[in-house]
Amino acid sequence: MRSPFKSSNSAIAQAGRKHRRTARLPLRSPTVAAWLFAAVFTILVLLVVGGATRLTTSGLSITEWKPISGIIPPGSDAAWAMEFANYKKIPQYTQLNPHMTVAQFKSIYWWEWSHRLIARLLGVVYLLPFVFFWLMSEIPARIFWRSWVAIGLVAFQGLVGWLMVASGLSKRVFVAPEMLMFHLGMAFLLLGWTLWTGLEAGEGEARHRGAPFKWRLAAGIIAGLVYLQCLLGALVAGNQAGLVYNDWPMMNGSFVPYTDWGQGIGMVLFHDQGVVQFMHRMNAYLLWTLAVFFAFLVSRRAQDSGLQLLAWAVAGTATLQATLGIATLYTQVNFWLALAHQLTAGLLLTLSLILAWSIFRAERAFRRSGFS
Repeated sequence: MRSPFKSSNSAIAQAGRKHRRTARLPLRSPTVAAWLFAAVFTILVLLVVGGATRLTTSGLSITEWKPISGIIPPGSDAAWAMEFANYKKIPQYTQLNPHMTVAQFKSIYWWEWSHRLIARLLGVVYLLPFVFFWLMSEIPARIFWRSWVAIGLVAFQGLVGWLMVASGLSKRVFVAPEMLMFHLGMAFLLLGWTLWTGLEAGEGEARHRGAPFKWRLAAGIIAGLVYLQCLLGALVAGNQAGLVYNDWPMMNGSFVPYTDWGQGIGMVLFHDQGVVQFMHRMNAYLLWTLAVFFAFLVSRRAQDSGLQLLAWAVAGTATLQATLGIATLYTQVNFWLALAHQLTAGLLLTLSLILAWSIFRAERAFRRSGFS
């Protein structure tokens, strides 16, 4: 008969070994934090290139998904002719670009190829340093699973990107707006997850509750509204809604655009150009108002100049983003303004998350605050 004491001793020994392995791991790692911040920077670059790819209508120029062999671009006239022949089979060519030449095709192909190349590079930026830091026992224990989640999100984002492209290859001249929203939303989710994990890795585990709950809730709501604004912006872009209702603050002379609700609520909310632009505007007004009001409260009631600066940085970036949005409308989606608008969205989300994280970590800054 097996002795229960042996099983107990074995379990205790195993637990001890696990504890010793965990004890050898650092509580914080500025090096791991730097790696994750580099990944955030790469995501921002990818967002800009992705925005340029969309604005130049280049996203459907590569009609196949080849995760490995697709790294190598066409190297001969015959290879270019084959790629162009594949593009000629989709509705975007037959309906929008029937007179396109091979030279013109190459210009849109390189944008999409660059976008996919940087996406592959992003996978390398996540995976290789993770393996290295793992082998070197450099990753704090509480950061380890979060890093795995980030790597999983990168892989899933690649699949979502292809599904988005596939949505525009048969019955559409552009990708489905909801798929563009899904793809961009995943990119911003990955950015936020990576940024928060990097901040945690650099500072170590919190030893206190942070700021009072109402302050944390307010900061979280602002970051959530920024994320929602990014999703709504993707719907505007996917429906080419920036090309209509190019007046402001009215929409073709009315505050609320005409809407045919007979299309069905799902069709209206995801595909009606007036409605998606109206939702984008309304959320922008709410976000800007709360960001400025919150910065005012923080500057008056927080005894931390760093938090005050961050709060006003969020409010200022929200103001810049709104201004860029209006200018993009007035110019009927000028390329550079639209690109700046997308980049500023990423910067605004980054700043709002840093502010939220800092308030979640603030221990004494609000102790004499009336907002508690």
